[in-house]
Amino acid sequence: MNASSVNAKTAEPVVKPAVPGMDSWDWETSEKAIADLVEMRERFPEVHEFSVSPDGERIAVPVKTEDGQYTICVNGEPWEQAFEKAWYIRFSPDGRLTALVRADDAWTVAVEGEPWEERFEYIWNTIFSADGGTIAAQTKRDMQYSVVVNGASWTNSYVSCRGIAVSPGGEKVAAIVQPVPLKEADIFGFMDGTWTIAVNDKQWDRNFINVYEPAFNSDGRHLAAEVRLGTCEYTIVKDGRPWQQTFGCIWEPLFRPEGGSVLVPARVGKSWVLVEDGHRLWSGEYDQLWRQKISPDGSRIAAVAAPIFGKWTIAVDDVAWEKTYSDCVLEPFFSPDSKRVAAIVKEDNRWTIAVNGEPWTETFEMVWNPAFSPDSKIVIAKVERGGRFSIAINGRLWRKNFQMLWEPVFSPDGGKILVRGVEDGKYIRRIVEIVELL
Repeated sequence: MNASSVNAKTAEPVVKPAVPGMDSWDWETSEKAIADLVEMRERFPEVHEFSVSPDGERIAVPVKTEDGQYTICVNGEPWEQAFEKAWYIRFSPDGRLTALVRADDAWTVAVEGEPWEERFEYIWNTIFSADGGTIAAQTKRDMQYSVVVNGASWTNSYVSCRGIAVSPGGEKVAAIVQPVPLKEADIFGFMDGTWTIAVNDKQWDRNFINVYEPAFNSDGRHLAAEVRLGTCEYTIVKDGRPWQQTFGCIWEPLFRPEGGSVLVPARVGKSWVLVEDGHRLWSGEYDQLWRQKISPDGSRIAAVAAPIFGKWTIAVDDVAWEKTYSDCVLEPFFSPDSKRVAAIVKEDNRWTIAVNGEPWTETFEMVWNPAFSPDSKIVIAKVERGGRFSIAINGRLWRKNFQMLWEPVFSPDGGKILVRGVEDGKYIRRIVEIVELL
């Protein structure tokens, strides 16, 4: 379901899943000067948005060359291949660099400089499995829409395709598709339903008025999605079968790690409640409720909640934090031990982090997702103040600041932090002892 508020913004998880190969990263070299961004801007007519690899060893950017072509420049060295266009560069979780590229007036994905053979009128929304082994994207060809996975297109195409999801292990890719054409002003055809889900190139048997936010469970065997059955009638469809219960509105579904049940905020009457497999789970009623999260041990649930109109906070196991915020509260993040919850909060146009209901005293112009240390004792976040970027640790601002900065990453033992930032025009990879930031 589309959300109109900033509170609906999807963000990366704080308790991040194990990054492939993270143990083998260089956690010993204190500083590496990787690339001179000033020199790159002098060398190329156009230099676009930079992206940094998860291990911090590479910085990449689309650039325009002297002959009017585009390519990707990695650590200052351009790919051998040139294209008519190149953009939307993304590093996969396993560190491979991808870009959307156009050659001979057709688009595809290039992985580490090698374009897929399949070509399309257009391609967009590159996404990855958790381990990076599966790369998928949405495509348009001959006015039909479909999905390409690791360079191979689905055989079926559709009138439209409105979003995709990849199972954690990468075995399955799901897409919201419109298999039935709809004539202009065909209200009856619209109410009969023209949208459904396709999984690995095979669509569900039933169509719905609308379908939103498909979500896989942890092992990828099950898929749930929001669907609209009537003018104001919504429910969850799991593996193609709708719940018997319907609601005035619902938000994105979430599977429990164990047991396979589905949690979803649902509108009942004038209030929002938390529902599990169609039945009410929390007794509390809220003016709004969304972005539910389950703790790593599976025992607790947290969600963004509005106890009354315009007052936002976090509710944990149906108990709302005492302090509320008028501007904004973003999704909750559990600590690895499941005992602490952190969230980005905003009041009087200033951002900060609240942990277990207590906001940091320092406030900022912008705050990025908080991250817990492996022992759950330390919370860090990238922050912006005065147009410069730095790291806040347990609410205190680090003395160093940067022209550009990517989100910090804890070492596997929690004793160090990987800092990926730009200082004096140079991209530098640093490993910083945690005691230096405290």
